[in-house]
Amino acid sequence: MEFHFLGTGAGVPSLQRNVSSLAIRFLQEKGVQWLFDCGEATLHQMMKSAISPSKIDRVFITHLHGDHIYGLPGFLGTRSFQGATSPLTVYGPAGLESFIKTALTVSGTYLRYDLDIIEIYDGQTIDAGFATVSVCELKHTIECYGFRIEEKDKAGELDVGKLQALQIPPGPIYQKIKLGQTVMLEDGRSIDGTEFIGPTRKGRVVVIAGDTQPTEAMVEFANDADVLVHEATFRSGLEENAHEFGHSTIQDAASVATRANIRQLILTHISSRYLNEEEAFTEEAITSFKQTWIATDLSIFHLERIHR
Repeated sequence: MEFHFLGTGAGVPSLQRNVSSLAIRFLQEKGVQWLFDCGEATLHQMMKSAISPSKIDRVFITHLHGDHIYGLPGFLGTRSFQGATSPLTVYGPAGLESFIKTALTVSGTYLRYDLDIIEIYDGQTIDAGFATVSVCELKHTIECYGFRIEEKDKAGELDVGKLQALQIPPGPIYQKIKLGQTVMLEDGRSIDGTEFIGPTRKGRVVVIAGDTQPTEAMVEFANDADVLVHEATFRSGLEENAHEFGHSTIQDAASVATRANIRQLILTHISSRYLNEEEAFTEEAITSFKQTWIATDLSIFHLERIHR
């Protein structure tokens, strides 16, 4: 699983950080790609990355502030202009459908693919096949949500060495054994497939938070996640200012990660005021929560298969 950070700044773009957008590539699912938020110039960032508009089949919008959605109409149009015909589903708060349809209608943009717009609500669960996505309302200045992605558990690996030790040659029979079936060999032996399959592999859990001040709901929502992507608009010490505008500090995000037993915290949505303080920002973040990674534009975070 790869996290491609296309924009990691807060509010307005700068030369170092574009506004919010994150793409996730699920490499074990034929390279399926999902997009989270789509601030202005997200398409330009994609051109510098391995992310392709045509391969994205789901877009999740945390809230309707411009730095999270102004790039969306252009993305939708470009996806069509590039020849994509596969369906696309866009999820987001109430008002998203009106925004998209108005932008497409006024600009005379025709889409070659089917577009499904789903306006979300707190507590909703979305079945995405190989994973489920849960929705949690956060605490911002407008309606805003976080998303919890839970991969479904995968069957254990086939113990090929054990089969070969019994002189069972590779072939279609291996697939039946991997499915846990009981098979009869030509020599009369009966093989119970369940005895050759390793333990079930727990699915990974990833939480993507939108803009928010710290909230108890997020601590519970993110509980025991492998990765939490959380905003850190401000450095610590500016909590009052941050909370007034529905944002978090480094310490706020670290506290959520600690209390929720997160394995890896990724900070993004960082104010341009810290343009020349990147080293100090990083040092403070790691001090607050050791397993912290500071996202930068076009950086890629790799989440390997985790056995839990």
